[in-house]
Amino acid sequence: MKKVVSRWALAHGIAGATLALTAVTQAYAAEPYPSRPIRIIVASAPGGLLDMVTRLVAQKMEPKLGQSVVVENRSGGGTLVGIRAVRGAPADGYTLLAVTNTITGLPAVRLDPGYDLMKDFVGIGPIVRSPWVMVVGANQPDKTVTDFIARAKAQPNALTFGSNGFGTTPYFAAQSFLQRANVKVLHVPYKGTSAVYPDLISGRVTMMFDGVANTTSMVKGGQVRALGVSSIKRLPAYPNLPTLAEQGLPNFSSYFFVDLFAPAGTPKEIVQKLSQAMQASSKELHERFEQDGIEPMTVSPAEFSQSLKRELSEMAKLAADLGIQKE
Repeated sequence: MKKVVSRWALAHGIAGATLALTAVTQAYAAEPYPSRPIRIIVASAPGGLLDMVTRLVAQKMEPKLGQSVVVENRSGGGTLVGIRAVRGAPADGYTLLAVTNTITGLPAVRLDPGYDLMKDFVGIGPIVRSPWVMVVGANQPDKTVTDFIARAKAQPNALTFGSNGFGTTPYFAAQSFLQRANVKVLHVPYKGTSAVYPDLISGRVTMMFDGVANTTSMVKGGQVRALGVSSIKRLPAYPNLPTLAEQGLPNFSSYFFVDLFAPAGTPKEIVQKLSQAMQASSKELHERFEQDGIEPMTVSPAEFSQSLKRELSEMAKLAADLGIQKE
């Protein structure tokens, strides 16, 4: 005999299943954070300063969080590939973005950067900041910044500089320097700063701006020559290297930041927990970073959010001052 299931029984069964599913969802949501590994997507190729800093900090965050922190590189598009990968991730604190302050520079130079920083992300905080070292290949004739400027003025658009892409922080740093020096040098974009070095060493590219930690070993090894540093004062890592300000560019300084973000909508308590773990790890790495001219940062998520708003405005003004047209 065929069994007839009433509407009430069917509805009751659906309701029971819904309640069971809700209970499972609530139980899952109630799990203490973090209850599984955390992934940090680095918006650059392996080997650069962003990658190095993120991996060191991730290792130190693990005991603070009680979970493994896995670092994954997503390079390309001047950091856009990594940025967009995290923008679409669940807002649960398990997928994070490590990126330089290129993230505030791209909206100033792109008609559609592919994200809205203040709507698509929540800032956990800056990890470190570091000045730039201006380097040329060892086979270049320039021994000082003054030499480079003189040669660039004598040969407009004949010299070149490499960066990891249009609108990235190395790009803006170099362009700011060139504007202050009043010289014209052609830009050559690469997928990452580490990708510039073979051409810099061989002489196919004249100059680049890169972080202290990336340049030290190659400067000491004689593969590249450091001409100046963009910090306010000289660095312990390069005590004999003059600042750019000392070499004819008064008050010039430029820094880049390594920042950590989560997708918008990530709960405040998770953001706060990640911020605390990150800051604690930075303190432990302070001496290591200081030797490389890298300064750990301790800024709350709320303070970081305010600084991002200011920086977006400042980068837009800088792009306008440099005469850069949005592409």
